Amino acid sequence: MPPLRRLLLPAALLACVPALFAAPFAYVPNEGSGTISVIDTATDEVVAEIPGGSKPRGLAVSRDARWLYVSDQPKNRLQIVSLERRAPEGTVDLGESPEGVALSPDGRWVVAAVEEKHEIVVTDTRTNTRAFAIPVKGRNPEHAVFSPDGKQLFVSAENGDAVDIIDMAARKQVAQVAVGARPRGIGFLPDGSRAYVAAENANEVYVIDAATHAVVARIPAGLRANGVAVHPDGSRVYVSNGGAASVSVIDTKTNLVVATVGVGQRPWNMALTPDGAKLYVANGRSGSVSVIDTARNEKLRDIAVGKLPWGVVVR
Repeated sequence: MPPLRRLLLPAALLACVPALFAAPFAYVPNEGSGTISVIDTATDEVVAEIPGGSKPRGLAVSRDARWLYVSDQPKNRLQIVSLERRAPEGTVDLGESPEGVALSPDGRWVVAAVEEKHEIVVTDTRTNTRAFAIPVKGRNPEHAVFSPDGKQLFVSAENGDAVDIIDMAARKQVAQVAVGARPRGIGFLPDGSRAYVAAENANEVYVIDAATHAVVARIPAGLRANGVAVHPDGSRVYVSNGGAASVSVIDTKTNLVVATVGVGQRPWNMALTPDGAKLYVANGRSGSVSVIDTARNEKLRDIAVGKLPWGVVVR
């Protein structure tokens, strides 16, 4: 028998092995503490606290996981945080009262909904500088969410009872869809065919055909329906109910609520792990993040974070 030989890997490849198999992190902006809590989704423990500005709200992570983009509402800016150093690195001026932040599917753009200016401000991730702005008709835009192909941007007009639709290639608004009172969170099915929009004061979820921009269904949700997250396989949509301390689970084949899961007080925005196994829910008034097992629709635990957590992004 020939002698056994050791398998040698290049040092650079060996250095990458832990990262390849590591669980993602969940990042939680705490608007009352001015920090970003970092949760290891393998252990569901907070492993770091990062300075996030005076009142961090919306956030997105770059595709290479080097940068965290956070809207700092009172300072009217986008805070850019280095995830290598876990420290602030720079800022981008946005305008008065920025809220939701999203990354384009190709990683090129970070968009921020700027409430008082009624526009979407776009940052170029290649340079981490402001690129352009797109005005919207709806009052007080809160969330701006890309379609999976990156061609459309759906914007919830919090005080306009509508969703504004932007053509990203043309860099302008091309449609507006009337929905219920105080629209907030938005989520697309993975195939881009439909968008689900939570209307907080209507306690409903509106389903919009992404091609025709028509409302095709209205789904009763819990009290003060707010955040929206979509399972990676498209089978379920999750809606946080701020006034009911719960999350509604919607079956996308029937557009019916099939489960309700209790969480902390004032659940806000949410995010799923890439495999869809766990849902992380920011509970503003509880100062916690609830972790839901999506296979069983059961809460696994609550994780203490900072004061007034606003949302979650998982990367």
